[in-house]
Formats: sequence, structure tokens, C-alpha cells
Amino acid sequence: MLEPAFRSWVEVSLSRIAANFRAVRDAVGPGVAVMPVVKADAYRHGAVEVSRTLEAEGAKWLAVSSVEEGVALREAGITARIVVMADFLPAEREALLEYSLTPAIHSIEGIRELDEIAAMRSRNVAYHLKIDSGMGRLGALAGAAELLEAITVARHAWLEGMMTHFASAGVYSSTQTDSQIQTFNGIRAALGRAGVEPSYVHMSSSIPIAYGRREAWGNMVRPGHAIYGYVSPVRGAAPKKIIEVKPALAWRSSILEVKQAPEGALIGYGGMFRTTRPTRIGVLAVGYADGIPHRLSNKGKVIAAGRLAPILGAVSMDLTTVDLSEAPSLRVGDSVVLLGEEGEAAIDAQQIARLAGTISYAVLCGISARVKRLYR
Repeated sequence: MLEPAFRSWVEVSLSRIAANFRAVRDAVGPGVAVMPVVKADAYRHGAVEVSRTLEAEGAKWLAVSSVEEGVALREAGITARIVVMADFLPAEREALLEYSLTPAIHSIEGIRELDEIAAMRSRNVAYHLKIDSGMGRLGALAGAAELLEAITVARHAWLEGMMTHFASAGVYSSTQTDSQIQTFNGIRAALGRAGVEPSYVHMSSSIPIAYGRREAWGNMVRPGHAIYGYVSPVRGAAPKKIIEVKPALAWRSSILEVKQAPEGALIGYGGMFRTTRPTRIGVLAVGYADGIPHRLSNKGKVIAAGRLAPILGAVSMDLTTVDLSEAPSLRVGDSVVLLGEEGEAAIDAQQIARLAGTISYAVLCGISARVKRLYR
């Protein structure tokens, strides 16, 4: 089969996206709504295409980070409810209402401002109130009494959901998640005693879902990483995972040049690598501007003709050199796998992250927009 004529490209399996969504939905059961997170261009998988697939699978909710991301989905025809999790900037507020986006509000002032905006347009607007239960990032720090007053005074902004975010969900040796649940539930209970009961309560992203931490689910969950086929490793005595997901993205790059380097040749910037034998090298049309972590220099690997092949020397902005000595069939115009599977070999984002000293989220989100996306 002829390969695409691109320098570098990713192939996204929409059927795997759909299967991963179903795996989460089946695990949490019919009483828990699933709101997939499609922020950051769906972790670089392509937010529009991924959202269309999730809608077709029955997703009623989606989560984004900004109003701009939500507007892009609406303009592409996405009709699901869209929660903007990182609140909204003053300049974005008109678009929030115009495109029927649901804001996550992080403060008493935010409730008041949303109420004023809605009143000016004679509309009622739903919001989800985010509580800072111990993450120390976005979220209201006010007590239940102050929150109650702001919620009940508002006439055009109404509390539809309550949410929080865990700081240490993957650290089972820590009690921080339990403390955050307790803090969040304390505020929720106090509001409930005053007659304020949001329709949706959500705290959990992928890890508490995958490891069955049901007390952290509420009646809605927010899977992100799991939708794309990953569950991060945890620390401590964690229970067995209750979902299995598969990576939906593979990344390939074309070979620009193949040549024989003699023993003792220096490869790349700074002569970081010196060949110890005659070496068949390949120069790939991909570099750190495309998202290959520079820290993979001289220690990363690619898959060439179904076998692992080492990166030689420094990763450059647009080029990366690899050892093709064990892949004699590959020629200029052929491709290698940067992330994915071929033959018996496999490389995933978590493996790359360990080598590069980062996290798998950063590996996926770091794939540049100039890398072509293909869908199947």
C-alpha cells in the first residue's frame, strides 16, 4: 500500500476513540453521565473529528478549556452540551451566551458577573460551580454560607452542576484525594441542607474512573486521557483497573535521506553521537518543532521495518537521525513509526514520556499542528 506523501503525519483511529468511550460508559454504568474532555484539540487527536465520533456514540456532554475551543466545536456542528472548564475572559462572555456554552464558575464574583450578563440579555444561563477542594488552582475557596448567598441571589444564572479537580488522584499512598472528597462533599451537603441541589456532581477524570474509586464519581465523570487510550500509572496500593483502553493515535515520519556513515563519524549538532562501526543512517523529516522531545536525543527509539531503531545524536528542529542498519529494506520516501505499533514492536506515549522525563499528556499535546492528521 502506498504511504501518504507527507513529511510527518498522525493516524487517528476513530473506532478506538469510540471503543474507549464505551469502555468508560460501561464501567460507570447508566446512572453516571460521561463528559469526555476534548480540550487542547482533543489532546492533539483533532477536537472536531473526535467530538463528532463521541456524539455519534451517544455523548451528551463535552468539556473544553476555553470559549474559543467551544465556539470552534459549535461552528463545526457539534450540538452536545459543552462545559468550558477554565471559566471565561471578559472579552469572551458574549460568545459564551451566543454559542450556548456552559461555563465553569470559580468564584462568587464569577456567579455575580454571569448573572449580570444573563440579565442584560434577558436569558437564564446554567453554570457549574467549581470548588477548590485542595488543588490550589482554579476553584472557589469561599465557604458554604457565602456560596449559598451568591447562588440564591442570582436570578438569571442557575447552578446546574458542582465540580472539583483532584491533585493526587494517582497517588494512593496519599490521603489528599480523600481530604478533597471530604471538603467537597461538606460544601455540597451544606448547600443541600439549604435546598440547593445541583443536577450534576463531578469530580473524577480518568484515574479515579479507571481504578474504580466510586466515591469520587458523583453522577458525572470527565474522562480525558482514557478516551485517547491511556491510563496513567499510579503509586501506592491501588485496586485493579476496571477499564481497558487502547491508544487511538499513531505517528509516522518519512525518510528524507539514507546513507552509509563510516566508523567514527560524528552525527548531528555538537557531535553528540559517534559511530562505533559502519552505520546505515536515515534522516527523518521530523524534529522538535513537530513535537519530538529534544530530550530523546541519543536515547529515544523509533520503529523501522517492525524493529526498534535508536535515535542517533541530537534531535534537530526539523530533522532526526536514526540507525537503519537493521532495516536494510527501507529507502527514501518510506516511513518509520514514532509512536504506535509495527510488527512485534510498539512505542506508546508513556514510554516516550519516561525517556524524555515528562508525562504522556505532554507527549500527545506536544505533537505540532504542522503534523498532518489522518482519520480512519
